[in-house]
Amino acid sequence: MIEVEIVGVRIELPSNQPLVLLKEIHGERHVPIWIGTPEASAIALAQQGVVPPRPMTHDLLVDVVEALGHTIVSVNIVAVEDNIFYGQLQFDNGTTVSSRASDALALALRAKCRIWCADAVMDEAGVRITEHDEGEDTHPGPAVDEEGEMRRFREFLDDVEPEDFAG
Repeated sequence: MIEVEIVGVRIELPSNQPLVLLKEIHGERHVPIWIGTPEASAIALAQQGVVPPRPMTHDLLVDVVEALGHTIVSVNIVAVEDNIFYGQLQFDNGTTVSSRASDALALALRAKCRIWCADAVMDEAGVRITEHDEGEDTHPGPAVDEEGEMRRFREFLDDVEPEDFAG
């Protein structure tokens, strides 16, 4: 498993399809996951630290898990089949529960837990977005800033189709 982080939620044009972008923490590969609008909103709100006056579904689930004396220790992106990503919740008592990837990611942000991606998923769906791809300075240096990373990813999205990730 490869530890990843959520870079952000974006809208892919011209289809107006939301996606969440994951990036491996110790590498250059990114995994774009096309998701629904409600899931995109749930992830974006959590990423921005917005706390609604009443709990949303993902907030409620984390609250229930904690009320039962447990925690979500990690979420895992375990498979991709026909461009559908499969998630899994890992609890402190060793129990795992299957989940949609988008729900798992929304829960990870709220539970403040680590996110992992199966090696096979990264190998199949991961794409490299590097400074070299843009013809910029290729000397090793500090990590790419998020704005530059998102600019390169938007340019990548101009040419990519969901079918490009089919196995």
